[in-house]
Amino acid sequence: MRWVMTGRGLRRWAFHSFAAFGVVALLLQSYQAIWDRPLWPGHAGQVAVAVALASFLYGLIRVRPAKAVVRDLKRPACRIEVVPGDLFEQDDSHLVVGFTDTFDTDVTDDRVVQAGSVQGQFLERVYGGDRVRLDADLDKLLAAEPVVTELTRATKPYGKRRRHLVGTVLVLGDPRRHFFAVAYSRMGPNLVAQSSADQLWHSLSRLWAAAHEHGQRRPLAMPVVGATLARVDALDREALLRLILLSFVAASRDHLVTTRLRVVLRPDEFADVNRAELKAFLDAI
Repeated sequence: MRWVMTGRGLRRWAFHSFAAFGVVALLLQSYQAIWDRPLWPGHAGQVAVAVALASFLYGLIRVRPAKAVVRDLKRPACRIEVVPGDLFEQDDSHLVVGFTDTFDTDVTDDRVVQAGSVQGQFLERVYGGDRVRLDADLDKLLAAEPVVTELTRATKPYGKRRRHLVGTVLVLGDPRRHFFAVAYSRMGPNLVAQSSADQLWHSLSRLWAAAHEHGQRRPLAMPVVGATLARVDALDREALLRLILLSFVAASRDHLVTTRLRVVLRPDEFADVNRAELKAFLDAI
């Protein structure tokens, strides 16, 4: 019921409830005027209570959040979806996978990368746990990317030591299904990833440009980047989701990035999203 107990939710509930009550009351009064008798003589009080309860229930049903939040843009023609599900089961889409600026991949003991994270699942479910092959693919692409600095083993005892620019996007896979590996956070020597709203916006801008260049306008699916281990502490999950959507719409005003952007949340995360507010936000941008 959290989706109702907001200013917008309560207003929409009241609007639909009173509209339904007014329509039913008008029909009952019209019947009485035509036939010169009430529909249920002697039960006016019970009828009023029943109509009121039914109207409030109807209003509640009307404001119940949809199973997905969808917005269709006309210029350019593309669809934005926020849905529950498994990111790696979006077989019709290219996928976005977040990395840090060191492009670490080691999930041993969850020390550098957590096996349960999107990045850890990417290693397991796309590369079959073959970290050597993933590192080889990343290193081949990183050879063309500038190195910001190289840490020493003393300052970063585990994982990779070469830092690249935050916002670096590597395109893995083949044209049938690309995996956009985007570095949107900075890996500290203490193995704690950190990002900010500015870094995330910059990284998203680079992501949209890469998707425009390599994605062939096919659907693009992504998680809510920055919500957990990247620690964008200034924004909660819903604010991060809005930032992603706003960034995409802004980029789409310049050129068509993809015909369909699908932001995929775990079902428990999706249940916590205020979908009515999110839909109103999407409709407003």
